[in-house]
Amino acid sequence: MPLDEVLTMGRLGVDLYPQQIGASLREVRTFAKFLGGSAANVAVASARYGRRTALLSRTGADPFGEFLHDALRGFGVDDRFVTPVSTLPTPVTFCEIFPPDDFPLYFYRFPKAPDLEIYESELDLEAIRNAGIFWVTGTGLSQEPSRTATLAALKARDKSGITVFDLDYRPMFWEARAEARRWYSEALSYATVAVGNLDEIDTAVGVREPRKAAAALHEAGVDLAVVKQGPAGVMASREGEEVVVPPVPVDVVNGLGAGDAFGGALCHGLLSGWDLQSVMRFCNAAGAIVAGRLSCADAMPTEAEVRAALEANHA
Repeated sequence: MPLDEVLTMGRLGVDLYPQQIGASLREVRTFAKFLGGSAANVAVASARYGRRTALLSRTGADPFGEFLHDALRGFGVDDRFVTPVSTLPTPVTFCEIFPPDDFPLYFYRFPKAPDLEIYESELDLEAIRNAGIFWVTGTGLSQEPSRTATLAALKARDKSGITVFDLDYRPMFWEARAEARRWYSEALSYATVAVGNLDEIDTAVGVREPRKAAAALHEAGVDLAVVKQGPAGVMASREGEEVVVPPVPVDVVNGLGAGDAFGGALCHGLLSGWDLQSVMRFCNAAGAIVAGRLSCADAMPTEAEVRAALEANHA
């Protein structure tokens, strides 16, 4: 079997998105079902660019879990590392859609999400070491045994290739920000790339000002720091080079998948060896495309679509 170009590890579940935009869940009558979860979405986004991609996660042993396997395969994502947990249901996530900037999320991951039941003993360390990009998320550090497994995978990889830590801070998954910072600090020491918005970076290193935040991430051990600044665009810093790229204008429909689209585009750009400015422009355009669509995984663009968006924006 060929080596994975992108191997992501973490959250996987079913997204149930309302078909009545601008309505509260109290009023919504119909939903559409999609594959979801940040690690899964990044894998799908990477596969859209023709990358050999796999996901390391878990589902429940139920029809929703079977749907996720079908969806992953349909998107071209290898599901050989996605296994069932017989005692837990596949998680579902509902959202409300209030464009342009209000998208409340409601996670049903109780009593525990299967993707937090990843054990160190189950890891294929050879596959983890050999992947072109290995991608982990902050959510994977929030509970055991996933925390130990995630750190074990990072240690085994030992900064080989490109190792991305998606800070992915979700307050509802943690007892306190300070607890997250403790484990984020350890994970950063094994990563070569860190990606997050200013709040997530504050969680990781206690700094919110963009340049100081990037400097703190470098001090924590990463080579490339990617700082998302919302309307101010994205700043990236690597080996003394700094670029700031403005966002691509878009009429937002659902902003929830934009970050994962950005992540898949980042994987593609880094594997392609593009210069930092080109990578960030491509990532911003991919994120904008998905923000203008309803779903997440199903909305991930092809490279041709991203190029067309860049040309239309004269970026």
